[in-house]
Amino acid sequence: MEPFFELCYWLSMSRFLNVLRSWLVMVSIIAFGNTVQSFRDNSFLSEKLYTGTPEFVNGLQARTFGIWTLLSSIIRCACAIDIQNRTLYLITLWTFVLALGHFLSEAFIYKTAPLSIGVMSPLIVASFSIIGMLIGFQCFPETQEEVGARQKKRN
Repeated sequence: MEPFFELCYWLSMSRFLNVLRSWLVMVSIIAFGNTVQSFRDNSFLSEKLYTGTPEFVNGLQARTFGIWTLLSSIIRCACAIDIQNRTLYLITLWTFVLALGHFLSEAFIYKTAPLSIGVMSPLIVASFSIIGMLIGFQCFPETQEEVGARQKKRN
């Protein structure tokens, strides 16, 4: 009966990874749109995100934000394409951790981005993405090093 449960677990996790892939593509497309908006009009950032100190938003800051968002978009899309790549998966997870840390610090430490829909959206997306990716990480097979370490502990 145990192989049956393993098969059911594998099938459900495989479906979960497919949903996660779709999520990553969607988030990547949205991030690409934010990138275009950051390059096109820097008032986007002062009106939607950094409303606490809009005078700090200038063209250079908007373009820097745009490049950071573009890089995150590319990494997330690459992960969606090759979701079994452990290193790429972890880097993608870190893009969400960094985004969450950035927006939390801007909202609560620097007070440049008060909690509005423009700030809550990336906080929610990053939080759900981190949770989803941590769940999806359970799908990865053990590496040779992990198997070797476990076998050494048994001996």
